[in-house]
Amino acid sequence: MSLSLALLGLAAGANALVPRGSTCCFHLSATGGPGGDVGQLDDGQNRIGQGLPAAQYCIADGGLTDGNGRGCILTEPTTQFQCDTGASPSTGFSVDCDGKLSLNGNTNFASCPTGDNGGYNIYSSAPEGQQGCVTITLSADSCASGCPTPTPSPAPKTCPANLGGTYEYPHLIVPVDSTKPSTTLGTSYNGEVSSTVSSLFNFDIPASDSGKTCSLVFLFPTQAELETSSFTFSGSGAIDFAMLSSPASESTTYDSVPAVKTDYGSTTVAPGNSYTIATFDCPANSAVGFELTAPSDTSLWYFQDYNPSPIGLYITVC
Repeated sequence: MSLSLALLGLAAGANALVPRGSTCCFHLSATGGPGGDVGQLDDGQNRIGQGLPAAQYCIADGGLTDGNGRGCILTEPTTQFQCDTGASPSTGFSVDCDGKLSLNGNTNFASCPTGDNGGYNIYSSAPEGQQGCVTITLSADSCASGCPTPTPSPAPKTCPANLGGTYEYPHLIVPVDSTKPSTTLGTSYNGEVSSTVSSLFNFDIPASDSGKTCSLVFLFPTQAELETSSFTFSGSGAIDFAMLSSPASESTTYDSVPAVKTDYGSTTVAPGNSYTIATFDCPANSAVGFELTAPSDTSLWYFQDYNPSPIGLYITVC
């Protein structure tokens, strides 16, 4: 068969771990399709199945030779992977850092049934018209030292979940009730969530917070820690916090709550704890709205108060 040398004119990719000019040897195993060790027939055809023992391959300068020193090539026009006596190895092969054999950066090969005692030939891509071909990957049992550990990304800046520094308190709290969907309940000093009641909170972020980080925090001290506030609480404590697309108004009803912009998901709260719900760039010189909702098994009512100890929803700034 003629050689497909032009197809593989590239040198080994930058992810090959074998230095140029050196040789490293390994065995191959296939994943996907029939799977199993890659062996050889006497004529150098590389094959999966048929009970063939694993063959040895060596890589140098992007080319492969087998244990008998035959050059491994991809034949034309089928791109079948085989090793022929006297053949110059096709180049472009590499063993990636995770041990996968790749060809010009592609780790996908094709295996197609031969009809010979359950054997499968290997191709760089499935030949046109060939039936029963499946995509496989080939893994080497050596010649890869392992992929480098990714450098951890720095943890995002989070402002303290307390009022020891700069903070913003809500300038408007509005409850809405699903059982009274068109009724305006007006402003409130309380935060309340239950199976039917949600609370909307508006914060006015001043221009002085430009370029700073804001954290939405929920502070929930024990009753014994409170001096000028109180709360009632029952159920699982699951509360969903969400940023709204626009602030609420005193006339907002359940039917007219602004759409959710960002849902931060459910946080399970309990007395004696502080929670950082979300961190974001401060939307300076603007108002921002949030909604607190609860499933049917949570009921919380509290008087929003920043006197010791603070309770409720706040934005801390850093």
